[in-house]
Amino acid sequence: MQFTLETQFGTLLDHPQAKAIIEKYLPGVSTNPMIGLVKGMTLKALLATPQAAQFGITKEKVEAVLAEINKVVK
Repeated sequence: MQFTLETQFGTLLDHPQAKAIIEKYLPGVSTNPMIGLVKGMTLKALLATPQAAQFGITKEKVEAVLAEINKVVK
């Protein structure tokens, strides 16, 4: 399975290896009480939110994390 910007955030968090990589870059994100609000959003939609920019989450960073996830998860 290839993960892309069209992948829902919850799909990544449901995969243990992908979740571990996300946690490496965003510690505590998977246990944040507000995570339920964004699990159904695609990564592309998340990038469009003002909160992403506020936390320094850019398309380039997300693409780098996806590349790492796609190398590990087959």
